Amino acid sequence: MNDFLTPPTFISANVIIIGMVNHLTDSTKYSEMVAVIGGGPAGLMASEILLRAGKRVSLFDGKPSLGRKLLVAGSSGLNLTHTGEFSDFLDRYGQKREWLEPILRQFTPDDLRIWVESFGIKTFVGSSGKIFPQEMTAGKFLNLWLARLTELGLSVYREHYWLGWNKSGELRFNTSLGEKFIKTKTLVLALGGASWPQTGSDGQWFEILSKEGIPLSPFRPANCGFEVKWSNHLKDKFAGVPVKNVDLSVIDLQGVRFTQRGEFVITTYGVEGSLVYAAGSRLRDLIEKNGYAEIYLDLLPDWTKDKLVTQLSKPRGKRSLSSFLERIGINGSKLSLLWEIVPREEMNDPVQLVEWIKALPLHLNCPRPIEEAISTAGGVCFEGLTENLMIKNKPGVFCAGEMLDWEAPTGGYLINACLATGRWAGKGVLEYIG
Repeated sequence: MNDFLTPPTFISANVIIIGMVNHLTDSTKYSEMVAVIGGGPAGLMASEILLRAGKRVSLFDGKPSLGRKLLVAGSSGLNLTHTGEFSDFLDRYGQKREWLEPILRQFTPDDLRIWVESFGIKTFVGSSGKIFPQEMTAGKFLNLWLARLTELGLSVYREHYWLGWNKSGELRFNTSLGEKFIKTKTLVLALGGASWPQTGSDGQWFEILSKEGIPLSPFRPANCGFEVKWSNHLKDKFAGVPVKNVDLSVIDLQGVRFTQRGEFVITTYGVEGSLVYAAGSRLRDLIEKNGYAEIYLDLLPDWTKDKLVTQLSKPRGKRSLSSFLERIGINGSKLSLLWEIVPREEMNDPVQLVEWIKALPLHLNCPRPIEEAISTAGGVCFEGLTENLMIKNKPGVFCAGEMLDWEAPTGGYLINACLATGRWAGKGVLEYIG
């Protein structure tokens, strides 16, 4: 981490805004620069690594401002990473753990916190293990980072939408002044996935790389909601209401049971929230194969079945069943789910009701559209990259961030991996150019 804590070696006066520049005329000069396309966490981190090594870096982004997805994701609190055992942290990356492990080991959650503290920002661990900056919004953090990169000499070309390469191998950009061509020997692509396209990660690069013969995996929604056919009563009364402290279980395609405790939110279309996202890849795979997925909710995970049967078998006198259930913690959204799903005759049978309380099934029909997803699976396959994230059939072109084929749940895992792959790609460029 010392490379983040050393002072800048040179200072540049201005960040260049390409909307004010007609064209780049010195092709020899610009061929020696490193181009970075994408102004999100991965692209900015790759730029920092390269700038600190004394390289000249030009960053291009299709939007008028940088870091838009970071700002949206951090609007309610910038979740930087996650604490806990590092092996558990790695497990959150599922089938791509093997590919990402060496990358994440060189930029662990502890390393990320040290890097953030190099801005003079203290971090703290929330009750759920998530790590946040103290008294610092995503906007303020991004401004500090951009100020650092400007001081290091970064040139930024905004409103430059990448169109691929021309026949001469030059980068093609669509700008407000027409099409522009940039010559460079080394390039870092950090263009994001296909979720939240309004922030700039529209996935249009997929077709460009596909035509170049680069191995790609189709985009799929990740960290998204799933549709459930609710009654009008439940939608009208409980849409937007959280269901807290429940265990969610699902048996995946390999027959392995996944169980995690947390909370989710009832929506007009179904369910969403951190607990659903944690099981999201398994649910998506089940739906793709079977046309649906079934999850089971333990509404009272701290109660045993025997204890519940004893409690529910007690005389309730003049009290209604609902008020009786409220005494043991089944109220609000949990109670509404029971009435929504459990047959009426079984609500009054203590033994049967306990079975429902401990394993309430929800039938999920499909994931929400990819544009609504927080992140995406799919993208550039690791098999088509060298170990330093250079495209095997495009020497000098590196990939980083969410455009790589990996996924992880929310909770800091996404931004940590984006930063780590950006750092890894930046160091890969340095190794490539010597």
